[in-house]
Amino acid sequence: MLTDVEIAQSAKMKPIVEIAQKVGLDEDDLELYGKYKAKISLEAIKKLDQNEDGKLILVTAINPTPAGEGKTTTMIGLSQALNKLGKKSVVAMREPSLGPCFGIKGGAAGGGYAQVVPMEDINLHFTGDIHAITAANNLIAAMLDNSIHQGNPLNIDVRQIVWKRVVDLNDRALRHTVCGLGGKVNGVPREDGFDITVASEVMAILCLATSLEDLKQRAAKMIVAYTYDGKPVTVDDIEATGAVTLLLKDAIKPNLVQTLDHTPVFVHGGPFANIAHGCNSVMATQLAVKLGDYAITEAGFGADLGAEKFLDIKCRQANLNPEAVVIVATVRALKMHGGVAKKDLGNENLEALKAGLGNLEKHIENIAKFDLPCVVAINAFPTDTEAELQLLNECCKKLGVEVAISKVWEKGADGGIELAEKLLNILETKGANYHPLYDLDLPIETKIETIVKEIYGGDGVEFTKKAKNKIKKYTEQGLSQLPICVAKTQYSLSDQASLLGRPTGFTVKINDIIPSAGAGFLVAISGDIMRMPGLPKRPAAVNMDIDEDGKIIGLF
Repeated sequence: MLTDVEIAQSAKMKPIVEIAQKVGLDEDDLELYGKYKAKISLEAIKKLDQNEDGKLILVTAINPTPAGEGKTTTMIGLSQALNKLGKKSVVAMREPSLGPCFGIKGGAAGGGYAQVVPMEDINLHFTGDIHAITAANNLIAAMLDNSIHQGNPLNIDVRQIVWKRVVDLNDRALRHTVCGLGGKVNGVPREDGFDITVASEVMAILCLATSLEDLKQRAAKMIVAYTYDGKPVTVDDIEATGAVTLLLKDAIKPNLVQTLDHTPVFVHGGPFANIAHGCNSVMATQLAVKLGDYAITEAGFGADLGAEKFLDIKCRQANLNPEAVVIVATVRALKMHGGVAKKDLGNENLEALKAGLGNLEKHIENIAKFDLPCVVAINAFPTDTEAELQLLNECCKKLGVEVAISKVWEKGADGGIELAEKLLNILETKGANYHPLYDLDLPIETKIETIVKEIYGGDGVEFTKKAKNKIKKYTEQGLSQLPICVAKTQYSLSDQASLLGRPTGFTVKINDIIPSAGAGFLVAISGDIMRMPGLPKRPAAVNMDIDEDGKIIGLF
């Protein structure tokens, strides 16, 4: 059996100019990055404003497990299948971070015969967007420390600096650092630390901006520190706004690539959904909506994280109106939610499947809270038995939800025809009336409690003293009307990774509240979530290599 990278390397790609022409773009609309990659110019984006909107479809999933769900693969295969049925479908998805690529998760360009290519480029440096975000973030950090070193004219309290440096790798040794050592000429000593680049607010503002000017305005508002009398210090205060925007002038432009069967794909922006808002850029999504009759997009991890943030933050800010949701699940993952060890997932176990089905049921119920129709996509594995698939089918039907078997990893577009047809059916027969879960005028505590009770199924929220003080502070600063971005474990509906399935009787502990004033939301930190991951005992990087001809091996 061929690996993902071997399948991708054997693909016959079309020149990206031809892919652009399929959706009505010409070569003058593109900024070419070689033969098979291009950015869309800002001028081209502006002239598409008058295009009629296509239907926006969100692909999400159950809570992820080490057994794998295949959400990105399903999204890509679904779009391929729609095109095979004669529809005009375009994908908008996130671009991968080097952290999980070299760590444990693997690539983020799909898999099997439902992949986006050139796969190696997309999973590695691509067009340099994430590097530009890293540089912009660290320029802010450098200018902040320089302001303190040069007499501290803004009266910044070094104990209240909230802006961290970033690197796009998993590196636990950088979580907590000390900078400014070595004497007076080397700055002011203070505690510091690194986040992974995709957790930076710079990534968030890039993904939520609707134009270069909007990006500039968002950058100006980002809070980097506080003064001795508690007043916020922004990027504008340290006079870094123009330089930051300059570094992002190319990164803001969406990237165009293709699937194995030449479906157009916009790959742009990559915030994690467990520590950020988890959605690709608004500009890429709007491009897909304007250029396709069906725009297929995704949101990271399970529907409790990515989908909730897509619907409560991204769609609300960008005035997007999704028409339907696809929830991806696997028999294997649901059995793990039902208590089966990973090594035993190949064995039929109906009781465990029944026990794990609660996780899927909860996500189906949650999507209904936004008044959106959904279809369940069962990403099939060879070990799935007929009895297990039948049980899953019966469960979905009892809940009044369509279910389709997806075999896009194995068969590409042909494996997604059933899913595509059922999606088209619900789009025609079931109306969507999208609305966010909560009103922005509610107090910060109430918004967090609403998410915990309605989406996670928890009994309530425990706020630490630190979190309570932050809530009071941000309310006084006029930030209470922002939506909430909860940072929590992706593995459970709760804030405890070990509570699989559909846990009940739990409370969620909020340890801290972090303002993302430029992005336009407040981040509520729950449990022991960290914004800088570490590498596993045996990182994926140890299996990677490149031969003398430049051929990459071991990349999934």
